[in-house]
Amino acid sequence: MSKSAPRQQKARKPMSAEDHYEDVRAQILDAALPDVPFDGWTGKSMREAAKKAGVESGLARLALPGGTVDLVRYFIADGDRRMALELAKHDLPAMKVRERITFAVRTRLQVDEHNREALRRATAYLALPTSGTAAPRALYGTVDAIWRAAGDTSTDYNFYTKRLILSGVYTSTAAVWFGDDTDGFEKTWAFLDRRIEDVMQIEKVKGKAEKVLSALPSPLGLMARLRYPLGR
Repeated sequence: MSKSAPRQQKARKPMSAEDHYEDVRAQILDAALPDVPFDGWTGKSMREAAKKAGVESGLARLALPGGTVDLVRYFIADGDRRMALELAKHDLPAMKVRERITFAVRTRLQVDEHNREALRRATAYLALPTSGTAAPRALYGTVDAIWRAAGDTSTDYNFYTKRLILSGVYTSTAAVWFGDDTDGFEKTWAFLDRRIEDVMQIEKVKGKAEKVLSALPSPLGLMARLRYPLGR
């Protein structure tokens, strides 16, 4: 009777090309961040970061085909990811919605507190016409990550209105935060609380308007809904 063949160890799943590129992006970003507050987000700083990280120029172009704008977007998306990980450590369902959003916005800024100048420069960079649609895409990614972390499951018109409103809250709060020199960023958090309160007042007005519109006879009610789509 022949001996049985030795049991083969289960082979590890090979790293995909995208996983490899993700690792390369992370290496370049880590190498770039210490210098960005002084040199900004530029093609030169990106090339120097890749060289510092030991990444060949050809591989860097494959991982970040859009160049600097791709690196900036990766930096912001990485901050969104770190925010989500931090929020997962807390019992957000136990909070009211306004508390969840306030806490999430604060957390998003706090995870990049040590990179505040880099984030400020990233925001300014994406505001340039040469960045194309990168700015709204990055902002959408952030506010969508915040709402998802807060437990939002809407799929209707309200899905978009929530993200549009939060975009204004987040960008204005970040603008205050970039220049805030108060202890513990007290000025920023007070501003955020006021903005959230304003949003809640708008939601209350919308709620009252919905009740009024629903009581209007057709077709007047239908016309009002078409002119002022307040559906949640």
